[in-house]
Amino acid sequence: MFGRWSRRDLLKSSGAVAGAVAPVALASVPAVAQPLPALSGTDADNLFTRIGVRPILNAKGTYTIISGSRSLPEVKQAMFEASHYYVHLDELMDGIGAELAKLTGAEWGIATNGCEAAIVQATVACIAGTNVEKAQALPHIKALDQVIIPRHSRNQYDIGVRMVGANVVEVETPDDLRAKISARTAMIYVMSSPSEAKSVLPIRTICAIAKEKNIPVFVDAAAEEPLRPNIHLAAGATLVGYSGGKCLRGPQSSGMLIGQKDLCKAAYFNAAPHHNYGRALKCSKEESMGLLAAVRQWYRRDHDAEQRMWRGWLENIEARLKQLPSTRFEYLQPDDLSNRATRLRIHWDARVLGITGTELQARLDAGNPRILVDSASGARPDRMESALTIMPYMMDPGEDRIVADALFAGLSNSGRYENPPVPKGTLAQLSGNWAVTIKYVRGQGEQQFTLQQTGGALTGTQKGELYQGALTGVVRANTVEMRSRMPVPGSVVDWRFKGTASGNAMSGTVDLGEYGIVPWTATKI
Repeated sequence: MFGRWSRRDLLKSSGAVAGAVAPVALASVPAVAQPLPALSGTDADNLFTRIGVRPILNAKGTYTIISGSRSLPEVKQAMFEASHYYVHLDELMDGIGAELAKLTGAEWGIATNGCEAAIVQATVACIAGTNVEKAQALPHIKALDQVIIPRHSRNQYDIGVRMVGANVVEVETPDDLRAKISARTAMIYVMSSPSEAKSVLPIRTICAIAKEKNIPVFVDAAAEEPLRPNIHLAAGATLVGYSGGKCLRGPQSSGMLIGQKDLCKAAYFNAAPHHNYGRALKCSKEESMGLLAAVRQWYRRDHDAEQRMWRGWLENIEARLKQLPSTRFEYLQPDDLSNRATRLRIHWDARVLGITGTELQARLDAGNPRILVDSASGARPDRMESALTIMPYMMDPGEDRIVADALFAGLSNSGRYENPPVPKGTLAQLSGNWAVTIKYVRGQGEQQFTLQQTGGALTGTQKGELYQGALTGVVRANTVEMRSRMPVPGSVVDWRFKGTASGNAMSGTVDLGEYGIVPWTATKI
């Protein structure tokens, strides 16, 4: 009879393809913790640069599109160690649930694939519970098919509610909320924010009304610090969702859902590894244990010392730049528990220093190292008062000097920037109706513009295939620029059209922000 192999023995033998294997001792050989592999890359040559991707020095914040936060060493260690074992995921989530309960003070908790997954899982839990037939029938909902969302909490992330198939019911006042709670109400969703706290429907009021009707309340606290005792559970919330990849500095694709035990368990029941609606929401053992390590560290970290460190970095940057003419500095304090760190807003006059905020932002992005900053402003020729913002809390020690040097170089030796050329020629006349084709990467959209022109100013409407927005813009000779903010559920889509006109035709590109830049054409009808 053979004894167990240690994982190290298995790794050592992984290259063997033939030959006899000698038995090891009958006694169990404990697994030996292995150190993390050494970081082999450099700033100039690493696993990202080798596939054409330029890494970033993050002075902007925990934006998902720039990969969130940098995970803590303890998180990396936990994920590395977890990768060496097989476990039963149901048993793992029970173990994590009990630990999250102890750490946060909630009844229970689960690891999720980010806070958006927590929103989906919470919604499904409130609709179907652990009724396997109802879970299998989703998104075809027969009874609990509504989620109430206060108007102040509509946002891009409430798609986690809508994708389940639930109908969103908006409310604005306490009386409105009471009137719209019905037998079809599965849950109330609310996003914790300064606008919520100042409204007539703050979380505590919502929870009190919901309690009268025994309706669960989910609080979206994605970017917030998970204080203990938890402020939202103390206010009466049933469930609270957090991102693991923001201030917790856990795995970027992790999150946690904490609160009432039966609903947390129902949320997990409806997600992977179970073959229910949330099967795609798979949280691996590595992510789960990484998230748990991040939460543990959160309650051990010296947060006051972190705040002092971040503030010191900003003061170092100010000291480096304040000798430059026209500069002034503004320290921006956080409004709430989300992204809770002081930021530095740097102001200057581009007429004095020769570079606008948007030009400096682009220069930093193109530089080496590549530095991303936040909220740049200033544009030629008529908006030369400029600014940009530094968010320190995802920077590493020493990066403040790198940022300060790069900013100083850009502001003290700006190079030459020219005002954009002014188009010359006869002013195009664009009033009327236009058939518009948007040429997406895959497929195309058919829209209609109705434009009114007064001199070089444009106003009008953009009628899309499903939604519409108000257009504003300018015409200079035969060039046209227009912008629309198209309301969509929980959000808006920004359209920034640029192009040229020739008779009854226009063409150009439209910048859709995170959705890319694509061509468009238009014909007058």
